[in-house]
Amino acid sequence: MAGSKLAGKTAVITGSNSGIGLGVAEVLGAAGCNLVINSFTDRAEDHALAADLAKRHGVKVLYLQADMSKGEQCRAFVTKAAELFGNVDILVNNAGIQYVAPLEEFPVEKWDQILAINLSSAFHTSAVALPLMRESGWGRIVNIASAHGLTASPYKAAYIAAKHGVVGLTKTIALETAGQNITCNAICPGYVLTPLVEAQIPDQMKAHKMDRETVIREVMLLRQPSRQFATTEQIGETTAFLCSDGAAQITGTTISVDGGWTAL
Repeated sequence: MAGSKLAGKTAVITGSNSGIGLGVAEVLGAAGCNLVINSFTDRAEDHALAADLAKRHGVKVLYLQADMSKGEQCRAFVTKAAELFGNVDILVNNAGIQYVAPLEEFPVEKWDQILAINLSSAFHTSAVALPLMRESGWGRIVNIASAHGLTASPYKAAYIAAKHGVVGLTKTIALETAGQNITCNAICPGYVLTPLVEAQIPDQMKAHKMDRETVIREVMLLRQPSRQFATTEQIGETTAFLCSDGAAQITGTTISVDGGWTAL
């Protein structure tokens, strides 16, 4: 497995109590990483999820609440993780939200919130993690961008601007850490089958008067040539590869997991 040499490393993953972030946590936990998972909530089930991951993978797992729209909380989150686990070896910036509206109707507060969570949070967490990685002599930053970090669609101005920004931030961090045994890369998923996407399928079926498979293939995955969703596990495995020794000279680039979307 790509992450077989990752045992004992500490991986900090933002936005990781469901969806892609949880998929990354599952794969890195299976590879032997201790985990710090996160969301903006602080519920009993969040901490129960951490306990379940720890039990199944035989690693240490901690859930820390932090609102990724607030820079000071982003920074405090990474600082706390380092205090509790001794270091931050792997940082996965995954937290993100979406909103759809024409540009002239796009709510200013939604623009600000999306830019804060989807882009600025990665700046804040990386700024705290990088000195720790330099001190230990090893580090991996993986930013979960999007196919929309490389191309665009209408009505998603804030999301697309933020994800393009993540790709640019990724390249800058890579250049600033080149030759230091630290890499920074971005994964650009297309449509991934997450609980959030799964929940949209019945409404799409009703709106388009199609069965499940048809609405997935002809509507939801119209821009994904494979006509198949990526899985959260595949994003996790791609992350583990980028953290492996085999990817030591891969830095400052994007890896698309999009079924051919950005080949169009």
